[in-house]
Amino acid sequence: MDLAIVITVVVVALAFDYTNGFHDAANAIATSVSTRALTPRVALVLAAIMNFVGAFLGQKVAHTVSDVIVPPSGREGLVVVLAGLLGAIIWNLTTWYFGLPSSSSHALIGGLVGAAIAAGTTVHWSTIVDKVVIPMVISPLVGFALAFAVMLAIMWLFRNRNAGRVTRGFRLAQTVSASAMALGHGLQDAQKTMGVIFLALITSGHLDPDTKDLPLWVIAAAAGAISLGTYSGGWRIMRTLGRKIIHLDPPHAFAAESVGATVLYATAFIWQAPVSTTHIITSAIMGSGATRRVSAVRWGMARSIVGAWILTFPAAGLAAALCFGLLHPFLG
Repeated sequence: MDLAIVITVVVVALAFDYTNGFHDAANAIATSVSTRALTPRVALVLAAIMNFVGAFLGQKVAHTVSDVIVPPSGREGLVVVLAGLLGAIIWNLTTWYFGLPSSSSHALIGGLVGAAIAAGTTVHWSTIVDKVVIPMVISPLVGFALAFAVMLAIMWLFRNRNAGRVTRGFRLAQTVSASAMALGHGLQDAQKTMGVIFLALITSGHLDPDTKDLPLWVIAAAAGAISLGTYSGGWRIMRTLGRKIIHLDPPHAFAAESVGATVLYATAFIWQAPVSTTHIITSAIMGSGATRRVSAVRWGMARSIVGAWILTFPAAGLAAALCFGLLHPFLG
């Protein structure tokens, strides 16, 4: 029975990874598709490949995720992890349906915490504050400010150049910036699923708690699932990011993608923080677009997105707690 639950948790974790891929596919490619730098299908293939590669570039974020809660050993602990995953998936599918680019990362953390609280088990609040909450608040602000500054620099450097030539040049450059963004997405988001599977394997006794390196099959499975999800596409959210916030031209899109990728790499390699790719690229798009004029950004849509961000933690946590309440009598 315990082995069956372990297998179920791994399968559900990979299902979450898949939904993460199609939910967040727009993060890397919406701006490139919107500016016609890439066709939708080519952009999805590129994003899927770079997501796969990015998943193999680090494990620090995975270890942070696995340290968020301490579920009890054995079957009850596995039910906690399973409920956390289900809560995150429910919120992902809800926001995908309404076309809101919420954070899969924070849905996962919120789900794990909600299930842990329902089970009365340990939550490492210091890890959540230092590695999740503070980066959640700071990273969008940094993304907005950096994108605004980078776009101002681009406007100044190319102020006397032929506008048509500049646009064509940045449209080509977007292939690089979109690839960098997709690589960062794989680096950040695939590791979150790896961390949950790692936590489940430790909880079930299949791995020693002192294990430092994740098994290769865990990395490969997470990389494959998020890539398949990305290739499946997230057209609803792509429309939101690509056009409903602001209609971007190639220079503005390049600035947003470049800044988004830089923030993702820095938070993964330096701070080991599981930040939201959605928050970062959305705020970078707003920052880049605000250089035209503040009114160029559709702030009404931006408010709806921020509302989804605020709701993500408690909503995913509540869904996970309900899932734990339903599952525990049968599996606990």
